[in-house]
Amino acid sequence: MRGGARWYRGLGAIAAGLVALLVLLIIGAAEDDTGPPLTGVDPAKIPPLARQMLPVIDDVVSSQCPELPPVWVVAEIMAESSWNPNARSSDSNGGAFGLYQINARNWAAAGGRPGDIYVPETHLRVGIPWVCANLRAVTGHVKATGKPTSPLDAMLVCHIAGCGRVTGSATGVPKPGEASCGGTCVGLINRYLANIHRYVEQFSAPVGPPKAPPPPPPAVLAAPAPVPVPAAAAQPAPPAAADAKAAGGPPAAGQAQPAALGAPGGVAGVVTVGGITTAALPAAPAAFTGPKTGCTQPDPTTKGCLTAAAKYGYEAQVAAFNGGGSRPPSIIRASCWDPHAWNPSSDHAKGKACDLFPGAGGKFAKGDALEQGWRVANWYRTNAAALHVKYLIWQGRYWDVRSKDQGGWGDRYDGAGVYNVKDPTGGHFDHVHVSFAD
Repeated sequence: MRGGARWYRGLGAIAAGLVALLVLLIIGAAEDDTGPPLTGVDPAKIPPLARQMLPVIDDVVSSQCPELPPVWVVAEIMAESSWNPNARSSDSNGGAFGLYQINARNWAAAGGRPGDIYVPETHLRVGIPWVCANLRAVTGHVKATGKPTSPLDAMLVCHIAGCGRVTGSATGVPKPGEASCGGTCVGLINRYLANIHRYVEQFSAPVGPPKAPPPPPPAVLAAPAPVPVPAAAAQPAPPAAADAKAAGGPPAAGQAQPAALGAPGGVAGVVTVGGITTAALPAAPAAFTGPKTGCTQPDPTTKGCLTAAAKYGYEAQVAAFNGGGSRPPSIIRASCWDPHAWNPSSDHAKGKACDLFPGAGGKFAKGDALEQGWRVANWYRTNAAALHVKYLIWQGRYWDVRSKDQGGWGDRYDGAGVYNVKDPTGGHFDHVHVSFAD
């Protein structure tokens, strides 16, 4: 971020920002995340220096600021300096320098030596903790005040315009006239946020292959004496026309049809998918045929929205696993759309994902909940093409349509540098996550 826009980092903003930062640090700090240090960045999509510095970013973030996704570090520096370590811009406070475009006063306050501000590794080891202090400060503030802005966005506002713009505005991102921020100031902030969001999406890697040999997958047995699955029966097939007629005609466009155990798409008895054996899967759903939409359809699980494909895929699961007879539904709670303030690039915020809980949230699934979760995950996996499934996460494992099973069902889930994979929810041990491509 260069040029005259640096005027907004003038002395007044710095004084107000430092006072706000001290107050916010007293209010609260983010919790430590002991998850594995993984970047979640696609090295092929970032500048060469950023690629070279990924181990440094990974080291600093994992040891000092695990709540800061490394991809946000890469994206913010891209917006600030285009990863030019010698970048310099002029402002009323004497200029801003280096990768993060930190002014001399803030660099000294962060513990940096004057001659090191242009040294990439030193700049990152000083600059990331400085940025993290802002993140922790505003995290406490937005939680305490209920402001809708995500902590990561509030962190960016702190960096570009001062933390006083966060504390002095109704939402955490000022509108014209709030927090002494006029139209030019507001436009600068909004462009800054938009650029970094774009870079986050551009630089993010899909949840990648394992970094270490995965643990053995949990054994899930639904019957005391599993029987081999006939090869012909393992391939789902659409219900016969006579069955649709007997059920009252074909379903309306975009509406999922119910299914039953032992119907086409399942095998009476047991079935094994990806090395996991469960009770037979419900019938294959009718394929989603469109149209592609944005987040325009009402979400049955929240007050938000879903794409047409996501809504269809969710409702197909409800129809397939709705219990029947004396058996309760396999999924006892679901949540699809969510702003995901801590990870705005999530498919949840785009209306393309659902979290499906076969048991209590926040607890490692066991017994029947574990069994039902595997059935739902395997049903989506088996019918991925028909339902436009992009990827699945369950029991610390990740699967997408391009994946090969690596030491178990799919690959080891690494959290993409955002989630603590040791946690029941962060590691997806309490819910099945399904993302849709459209």
